[in-house]
Amino acid sequence: MAEAHQAVAFQFTVTPEGLDFHLSREAVKQFYLAGISSWKKRLVRAKNSFLTGVYPASPSSWMVVVMATAGSFYCQVDPSLGMIARIRHCLPESRLLTYESRTMVSAALFSTGVWLSAVLLFRQALKLLLSYHGWMFEPHGKMSRSTKIWVALMKVLSIRKPLLYSFQTSLPKLPVPPVEATITRYLESVRPLMDDEKYSKMEALAKEFKEKTAPRLQKYLILKSWWTTNYVSDWWEQYVYLRSRSPLMVNSNYYAMDFLYVTPSHIQAARAGNVVHAILLYRRKLDRGEIPPMMALGIVPMCSYQSERMFNTTRIPGKETDTLLHLMDSKHLAVYHKGRFYKVWLYYGGQVLRPRDLELQFQRILDDPSPPQPGEERLAALTAGERVPWAEARARFFSHGKNKASLDAIERAAFFLTLDEEEHGYSPGQEGCMDAYAKSLLHGQCYDRWFDKSFTLVVYKNGKLGANAEHSWADAPIIGHLWEYMLATDKFQLGYTEGGHCLGEPDTLLAPPQRLQWDIPQECRAAIESSYRLAKALADDVDFCCFQFSDFGKGLIKKCRTSPDAFIQISLQLAHFRDKGCFCLTYEASMTRLFREGRTETVRSCTAESTAFVRSMGDARQTRAERQRLFKLAADKHQHMYRMAMTGAGIDRHLFCLYVVSRYLGVESPFLAQVLSEPWRLSTSQTPQQQLKLCDLNKHPDHVSTGGGFGPVADDGYGVSYIIAGENLINFHVSSKFSSSETDSKRFGRNIRQAMLDIAELFDKPAEKARK
Repeated sequence: MAEAHQAVAFQFTVTPEGLDFHLSREAVKQFYLAGISSWKKRLVRAKNSFLTGVYPASPSSWMVVVMATAGSFYCQVDPSLGMIARIRHCLPESRLLTYESRTMVSAALFSTGVWLSAVLLFRQALKLLLSYHGWMFEPHGKMSRSTKIWVALMKVLSIRKPLLYSFQTSLPKLPVPPVEATITRYLESVRPLMDDEKYSKMEALAKEFKEKTAPRLQKYLILKSWWTTNYVSDWWEQYVYLRSRSPLMVNSNYYAMDFLYVTPSHIQAARAGNVVHAILLYRRKLDRGEIPPMMALGIVPMCSYQSERMFNTTRIPGKETDTLLHLMDSKHLAVYHKGRFYKVWLYYGGQVLRPRDLELQFQRILDDPSPPQPGEERLAALTAGERVPWAEARARFFSHGKNKASLDAIERAAFFLTLDEEEHGYSPGQEGCMDAYAKSLLHGQCYDRWFDKSFTLVVYKNGKLGANAEHSWADAPIIGHLWEYMLATDKFQLGYTEGGHCLGEPDTLLAPPQRLQWDIPQECRAAIESSYRLAKALADDVDFCCFQFSDFGKGLIKKCRTSPDAFIQISLQLAHFRDKGCFCLTYEASMTRLFREGRTETVRSCTAESTAFVRSMGDARQTRAERQRLFKLAADKHQHMYRMAMTGAGIDRHLFCLYVVSRYLGVESPFLAQVLSEPWRLSTSQTPQQQLKLCDLNKHPDHVSTGGGFGPVADDGYGVSYIIAGENLINFHVSSKFSSSETDSKRFGRNIRQAMLDIAELFDKPAEKARK
């Protein structure tokens, strides 16, 4: 086997005559090329780090300053006011440095100082400009004079094409809101959910907290905001995610789906080859910082720090808290198929494997007839169960020998790939096909996804794909960015042959995938089985309803003169009231990435305005004009709250951090305890669409994304994810639990659909008109 020999760089044997040494030229060549590639990568990173550090200036601007200074000297004009002469006086005299040479060196040093001062000045100016958020509160279609001036200055300072991290150090810090403002907004948010008696008690708790406990906690929090880059993010990651001891599967991880209508190739290995190659191209751009940052309005940058841990990252279980293992690079992929684990090298000769070569490697795995080793098939169930048993099993059974080596191969992989034996995807006329697709991506068989990896790519037997992502390292829009790039690159750049295979010819001399070896004792198998039973019960309890709302989309909603997100959120309130006959605390995820290291904030969508509108829809005495007025008030209120959350004036992250400070100080607060114990019975999130604009949906309307979703947050509540996929399509992902007698995902889905239609009809724009 030639490929086996190529995998060994040298061999030697001891003979009576001495040492017999054999050197593989091919292996040495690969080592040499890999070394060259590694150094190239380091140089590119160093160059881009420098360009990022001096943004918005550039090396050419330094040359301009040096040449201008030298030119002025040539014209016998000293722009330094004597500084160059002083620098020249400090330089040592020697034969190599003549008077003219020392003058030129002094001029260059002075120019560099001036240039660096200008860079710092520009960056501070940029930071000051980015602290302005008045543009967000401007009426739609109108712009004040101050905002116009701000836009012009922003365009001037960011005229150079930025790299991914060019704006990072210029982004403002997340501000700590005043306690009084946060409490006022909190009380306003819970008023429609409480009767007079409960609200009076909450008001009393809030008043006591504001006057006695809060001032001390706020001082510590302000001190933390001065000391750290972001006063929320590190505690949010630590206490909400890493310290949670419950299973990641269903409770924390989320999923992303393939194109809704299109499957570029139905050959499993080929689709896997193309998308893995596309992901590696994205990783290369990410490593080099060549991906442009996300920009609001095309001029306001969003924080990119979450992208740093997208690849080569694994959540490591611990007894009290988990940790995140992140490597600078990883050259292999961990693959699961039919209960067996493999290690697949992603590079050959320092270059990323081509799609056709990756297809060959994955086909070799699919064709492998070997059975799983004892305990291997359900090993990943340990990552699906509770964290403490997994931490104990990992320390006891995977800390040495072949088990440690194989576990390292998985945890240190770029990401995890499952070549699934099932077939999923949208099939017109087949009821429940999308529900099964969602459940498969969210939990699978409970042992065929490595839930600790930053993300698991799942490729099904029919060529459909999806992903399951771990939540602690980043939020869904980050994976969404990668996902859009991957799908567009797979379909429009890489392509397939007429037969559905990847383009090109495979290199059959590549070493085959390496089968990981395990020695799993009976006690470990018992721990695996225990985690599997718990995970299976959790997975079986998830009730999903995924459906396409194609009666209208954002095109018609905008004609109602409201934002699509506000329209859907108010529809969810109407649907929930019809479903359960009551209102509940509602969570909508917003982002705070306008600030450095910002993650998310909560928009409390159930407001006094939205509840008034919902009640009017059930009151026959209300006129259409009155309902329209109430809807407009509810929509305006929702948009205002969303903008407040995005600009650092939210409610929940501030109260969460005050609670953490109180725990550190040993201070008891009945108010904070009450706030943080309130369940979110309706948890919602919008999946971002067209972040990269790599696919023109007007030209390719069938290439819409299906979006993604998550499990229910409360045992008796709903989880709702939605993606506004085009002018005439909105995809909904509704989750709940079968064990709750109060919830039914399909019933709630029907209520959502009807609520959307009823509100559209309210504005004399029924679905029939939208389809014309």
